[in-house]
Amino acid sequence: MTNWQGFLDRFIELMSRFGNWRLAVALRDAFALTMPFTIGGAIFLLIAYFPVPGYAEFMAAHFGSHWIDSLNAVASGTFGALALVIVITITHRYVHLEGGDAIMASIIALTTFLILLPPGINLDSGDFVGGVIPRTWIGANGIITAIFVSFFVAYVFNFCDRHNLGLKMPESVPMEIVRSFEAFTPAVICFTGAAIVYGLCHHVLNTTLPELFFHVIQVPLQGLSDTLIGGTVITALQSILFWTGIHGPNVVAGIINPILLANTWENQQLVEMGQSLMGNPAAHIFTQQLNEVFTKAGGCGLTMGFLIASYFAARSEQMKTVSKIALVPGIFNINEPIIFGLPIVFNPYMLVPFILAPTLAMIITYLSIAWGFMAPFSGSQVPWTTPTIISGFLLNGWKGAAVQLLNLLVSTLVYLPFVRIQDNIFLEEEEAQKGIEDEV
Repeated sequence: MTNWQGFLDRFIELMSRFGNWRLAVALRDAFALTMPFTIGGAIFLLIAYFPVPGYAEFMAAHFGSHWIDSLNAVASGTFGALALVIVITITHRYVHLEGGDAIMASIIALTTFLILLPPGINLDSGDFVGGVIPRTWIGANGIITAIFVSFFVAYVFNFCDRHNLGLKMPESVPMEIVRSFEAFTPAVICFTGAAIVYGLCHHVLNTTLPELFFHVIQVPLQGLSDTLIGGTVITALQSILFWTGIHGPNVVAGIINPILLANTWENQQLVEMGQSLMGNPAAHIFTQQLNEVFTKAGGCGLTMGFLIASYFAARSEQMKTVSKIALVPGIFNINEPIIFGLPIVFNPYMLVPFILAPTLAMIITYLSIAWGFMAPFSGSQVPWTTPTIISGFLLNGWKGAAVQLLNLLVSTLVYLPFVRIQDNIFLEEEEAQKGIEDEV
């Protein structure tokens, strides 16, 4: 027991340090700031590819054969430019946490990122067109590069700021001019570094940094995440961390969200090329929607299953009261009332179902896609507060709703025996307390 407690304490300490590490905080917050772009673009994708039979034909008949082009243009301008958004948001958050000029640092990061991009695009005919920004590398394929550039620029900017390496101006000079000159030194350092990297990649390796990172880092990580084992580890780790009091989804999101977003957008590109995702070996199964929508009904740990189980099994006043308070937030996937009110945190009786329920839901959803019952997810997304069943229908029609319903059933059965154990403990405590009050 002592060895286990020591291991648990070290694990919690390590995860807490990681969760509070400024780089991790910046990464997590930056992806949260992308929500207006991802959800906004996803709404237009949902309108374009609403999962109802005959919908596309109906729209084409009433709005013309090109009705979908404008909707796809919104998706391309949001998901398709996600790397540009990320390089700005990460840099801004990191420099802001250090107390620096976050806006100026973000501008430098964006420029540095653009310097590193390929100088043009190759047409299908084999001709090269220069002087254009290649969309391939400002979207999902450029996310890893955007993260590295953000960290590099933010570090250089903060270093120069701490050591007063910027050009100083007299106090009479307007503040905006002062800020520009103070940013001159880190800008030159970053641009010089980007030029050197570009030259080495272009002339020595015959590639560019985004292409190099994509093939060496991003593709292997996407392949690893897009497996049943990878999905199990990701899902279980989120619950394990939350059980220890650390917000697991936030910690894990900082690492895995760039990869899952890339998986999602590559699926959307297949759709835009006219390919079906059903049974398509090029389509990714484990995407952001699977992780966020299908394994977290009621919140992390799939605690909607807990609420349903407690409705049938609870006899103690404490269990009934907590379940009633948590019901409405749980419908909208907010489960802090259960996590900290029951509590589930450090509750040994709830550890197994809190991990097992979402893991089984992930496996069920993964196999439903792998075995051809349900199509992989495209770029369409729903707000994380969308109630279960409704979110499944919006993403994948009646099949998505059916899989969510099955996940709820399984999670309820998983939680039921543990809810009864916990409820009996509460009941014994209440009866003991009542006996003491009667004696008094």
